[in-house]
Amino acid sequence: QVQVVESGGDLVQPGGSLRLSCTVSGSIFSGSAMSWHRQAPGKKRELVASITRGGSTYYVDSVKGRFTISRENTKNTVYLQMTSLKPEDTAVYHCKVVTWAGINYWGQGTQVTVSS
Repeated sequence: QVQVVESGGDLVQPGGSLRLSCTVSGSIFSGSAMSWHRQAPGKKRELVASITRGGSTYYVDSVKGRFTISRENTKNTVYLQMTSLKPEDTAVYHCKVVTWAGINYWGQGTQVTVSS
């Protein structure tokens, strides 16, 4: 069974930085597209950033220039480096795996709170 585990969420002041990690069990990671999504209270879950098997990236406009997604296939891990954090970045951040066969797996999420 595939397990997707996020970590790195925390309480941080505006302007601060955090790095989220998502580790995937099994042997599917290198062949999968990975993405980070977030859901704030009362709002729909939204795509934040994604990275393909080949390393191509996408960012939603609101995080461009502040967030960086990367992957380390030898560690079955995808990262989301977040800088210049704003209160509106507060949300639960979820990691999503899409395998080459089109199967989706989600993690339980990690809480990011940006507040002074």
